Amino acid sequence: MPSLSAKIQDVFNEPACEKNRGKDAKARKEGCSKPLTPGAAAGGCAFDGAKIVLQPITDVAHLIHAPLACEGNSWDNRGAASSGPTLWRTSFTTDLTELGVVMGQGERKLFKAIREIKEAYGPPAIFVYPTCVTALIGDDIEAVCKRAAEKFGLPVVPVNAPGFVGSKNLGNKLAGEALLKHVIGTVEPDDAGPYDINILGEFNLSGEFWLVKPLLDRLGIRVRACIPGDARYLDIACAHRARAAMMVCSTALINLARKMEQRWDIPFFEGSFYGVTDTSEALRQISQLLVKKGADPEMLGRTEALIAEEEAIAWKKLAAYRPRLEGKRVLLNTGGVKSWSVVHALMEIGIEIVGTSVKKSTVEDKERIKQILKDDNHLFEQMAPRELYAMLSEHKADIMLSGGRTQFIALKAKTPWLDINQERQHPYAGYDGMVELVRQIDLAIHNPIWRQVREPAPWDCQPAVREELPRTKSETATLHAVQEFAGTTADDFGEC
Repeated sequence: MPSLSAKIQDVFNEPACEKNRGKDAKARKEGCSKPLTPGAAAGGCAFDGAKIVLQPITDVAHLIHAPLACEGNSWDNRGAASSGPTLWRTSFTTDLTELGVVMGQGERKLFKAIREIKEAYGPPAIFVYPTCVTALIGDDIEAVCKRAAEKFGLPVVPVNAPGFVGSKNLGNKLAGEALLKHVIGTVEPDDAGPYDINILGEFNLSGEFWLVKPLLDRLGIRVRACIPGDARYLDIACAHRARAAMMVCSTALINLARKMEQRWDIPFFEGSFYGVTDTSEALRQISQLLVKKGADPEMLGRTEALIAEEEAIAWKKLAAYRPRLEGKRVLLNTGGVKSWSVVHALMEIGIEIVGTSVKKSTVEDKERIKQILKDDNHLFEQMAPRELYAMLSEHKADIMLSGGRTQFIALKAKTPWLDINQERQHPYAGYDGMVELVRQIDLAIHNPIWRQVREPAPWDCQPAVREELPRTKSETATLHAVQEFAGTTADDFGEC
């Protein structure tokens, strides 16, 4: 059984990554991710990355073998949505204490926790995640999971990605390795067909994949497994019988896509469901891959007819927003596939991109952005909060699209802001999702609150003499009495 360090080195040696192929052996061994600084706020760890990839598998119990603080509350911690089971939203942890660490009770508590989950919930599988503490004290979770699976008669999957081994992106890939080793290919479906596909790296945030799936249904294409968005354990176990695959976010699961192609001859491509043009292109490529794998060639014609119909509807709806948004300037502070797919989507309706973050983007993503924007000055690896604030307060952008962590920079600069990361409340994928994205941008930019908050505060106004209305004798007497008491005159009173 390979060690964790050997598995990490195998993940770093990614032949499907063009940048990785260009490195020498030493640089490839160091890996792709920027090393974390111990004690610093370095963002998500490997455990966080693994949990992000696997937790949206909705009918699985996700058990964290660690002290309580490593899990916290998983209820709605991400915007992934489920069309059925809600077990994935429940937190399970062994709650290992200092006494448990000292007395070596970790493995026993883990076995007991697996038994309790099986008896209380009866899930189709249990995923077990070690963290820094349990990995450092040497708990053998693979042995415990193997024994529990034999004892209780259900799959117990070890996800060996403790936080200290690397970044969130590494954890994404280690989660994919766990699926390859313990889940995918373990069940043979009895209904495999020539129109089955896998979607990899789609998280169904705010249910946005549900805007795309009806399009595939109309073409007769069945999603064998969407990994991980709204997935079921059995779907993923049968994913090796798909005929083609689409990879939505290469930095997360490119190793999974490549190895599934090698083992089960499932060709894949990287695409995006953000924007009208990219959604159409994704549908075309899916159809072309299926035809190459033996599907009816008439599918290509049906796909073009569907694209023409849906594009006409989408452009008609977007036409209402173009006069209000054309020429508006957008600053994108995100990463991954959104760094280029959203750029392309917004430019389609005449919005100007003044900058986009590429901190979490691959080399291929950056090249796409350069081709779209035709200006390297709009790309920034990292922008400090102070720089973001300066850019927004100087009105160099009309709105910022980002995640929740930077929303307060925009609000402090009195600039409209829209969430496009995992916490968002609206789906933006597909044709209808593009219309919704534009609608939300329009609502944010033209919200009257921004005009109000940008006006000078009442206490910043200069005193002014107002033209007084005639007063009655009683009002005049009262005013003179007050002025005499306060030692003021009528000229001292003004209005803001």
